[in-house]
Amino acid sequence: MIGLKVPKKEANHIRLFLQEKYLLDHNWKIKRSEDYVYFPLNTEPDTDLIKEMGLFQGDLVETEFEELKKRPRNMEDFLQGKIPPEKMEDFKKSFDIIGDVVILEIPEDLEEEKYLIGEAALKFTKRRSVYRKKSAIKGVIRTRELEHLAGKDDSETIHREYDSRIMLDVKDVYFSPRLATERRIIGDEVQDGEVIIDMFTGVGPFAMNIARRSKLKSITIYAVDINPAAIHYLKENIKLNKVQGKVKPLLGDVATVLKDLDVQADRIIMNLPGTACEFLPVAVNHLKSGGTLNYYQFSRDFEDPVERIKKAAYPRQVEVLDMRKVKSRSPKVWHVAIDARIQ
Repeated sequence: MIGLKVPKKEANHIRLFLQEKYLLDHNWKIKRSEDYVYFPLNTEPDTDLIKEMGLFQGDLVETEFEELKKRPRNMEDFLQGKIPPEKMEDFKKSFDIIGDVVILEIPEDLEEEKYLIGEAALKFTKRRSVYRKKSAIKGVIRTRELEHLAGKDDSETIHREYDSRIMLDVKDVYFSPRLATERRIIGDEVQDGEVIIDMFTGVGPFAMNIARRSKLKSITIYAVDINPAAIHYLKENIKLNKVQGKVKPLLGDVATVLKDLDVQADRIIMNLPGTACEFLPVAVNHLKSGGTLNYYQFSRDFEDPVERIKKAAYPRQVEVLDMRKVKSRSPKVWHVAIDARIQ
């Protein structure tokens, strides 16, 4: 193939010139001898360009170059040639990584290729275990069926998020790594001395994010969940993150638990976007005057969740502090966040 032979002392500025003119072929390795450097070219430069570089036409040579092995940049690169091109478009390239576990979403028409995809995910992510979603999140304990595809069949892991470590079993509890930014936002809002109720805590990612902060020395978080496995891991996470005394785990239905809990909170976190609206009256009853509600809901707009909060709080006054789209759930439906102060 065509190459450009350049004295070593001229090689660096010639390389920059070739890159600027898009003449350098990055699919091949630059070759070096004792006195010269040989650059692989994707096209032959004209005489004017040769003169501009201070070279001669004779410096263009026919030579062999070693092909540059490219590191796969995505899952598609790993699967190239293994899955029919018409099926590649159907493959969802997005996936969740939770600690050492990868969770994929694979369409039914790629059923025969699921193990190939699993192995590709294992190589690309360099994680320990790969699973496939087999169902939607269901039930009051919010879990989904998972199918093991590659690596070790071990669904317990420790996920690192900012300064927190979150231990969980992806088969037994609900956890979304995609809410990391949202958990940081809420943590930034919290003031020292707050009493907080985390109504649907899961394994405690909101609670850990808040309790781990060094500036928050005297907070108390009542972390409630109906899933025994979630509370088990919450207790492990309290020890793992050394926040004993700050986070109090409570097992049971939140309406029943709070009925027996004589606490008025400065802040209540309600991250159960599918059904949190059913618990708004309970939350309002346990929120101090001037307290903050961090409320989440699946919605097409902000108006509906705001109206639900106002209806539950009436006759108390509601001041909306912030409204955010956290992530997309489906076309035109969002996981939205409303931060509201209730007097």
